[in-house]
Amino acid sequence: MESRDHLSRFLLPHAGVRGVHVHLGETWRRIASSDDYPPVVRGLLGEAAVASALFTGHVKVDGRLSVQLRGEGALRTLFAECTAAGTLRGLARMAEDAGDIGGLEDLGNDALLAITIENPGIGSRDAARYQGLVPLDAPVLAEAFEGYFTRSEQLPTRILLAAGTDHATGLMLQKLPADGGDDDGWNRASALFSTLDTTELLATPGPTLLHRLFHEEAPELVGGRPLAFACSCSRGRVEAMLAALGREEAEAALMEGTATVRCEFCGQGYLFDAEAIHNLFTSAQRPMEPPAGLQ
Repeated sequence: MESRDHLSRFLLPHAGVRGVHVHLGETWRRIASSDDYPPVVRGLLGEAAVASALFTGHVKVDGRLSVQLRGEGALRTLFAECTAAGTLRGLARMAEDAGDIGGLEDLGNDALLAITIENPGIGSRDAARYQGLVPLDAPVLAEAFEGYFTRSEQLPTRILLAAGTDHATGLMLQKLPADGGDDDGWNRASALFSTLDTTELLATPGPTLLHRLFHEEAPELVGGRPLAFACSCSRGRVEAMLAALGREEAEAALMEGTATVRCEFCGQGYLFDAEAIHNLFTSAQRPMEPPAGLQ
């Protein structure tokens, strides 16, 4: 089992194919520990977290990339985010009366899949935000993402995702957009990819896996970076959220004289008493500085 949380990018030059491999250990355990998720939801969240990292190895991201699935069923939201610095966070939300959740179908009819890239502005320019939004019409996440890239980029793509108790991992292949490789390159790479299952993906370290699958294609590592859990919450951002709710709703949150706001991503709690809530809405309160760059 791999000991490092890491993203690796590689090429199959003769086939004209690029790829990304991601392994999450401690990062995945930290994401999963934020709530007591049912096993199926926990697994889906792990796959979404891996996917968010995989995609940062495929597209240029200077800020952050997020994947989100949302619907009106028993499972309401799956959200995972990876930043250009290699930090991840994620969460799942369920309906209060969710009951047993069996898979993506519990997002309900008309569920949507979104991939969003947010890059910081240059100079005085605002941050740039790009979003692709498609209906969720696949039974598993890997197929949903494959369909997304086929429709949005018109490039053949293969993705396999797996999440276990202690670690989560994923592999992505995509045909290079420029003409390259021999005529049968993609078919060969895709056929080799199809021999891989989630059990082998979880059990095999990245370098061993790439050699085992693609050694005849002479894979070349072309970059990588470490990955880690991190959350961008802060007291200042919680204060901004409470101020946006308005005085009446913020004061209504006070229970026995205090209110605790808990971050859904990391579990950090921020305590406010009546005086702190009052100060949010007084003219004497120092204006809060906007966060630097992306939140």
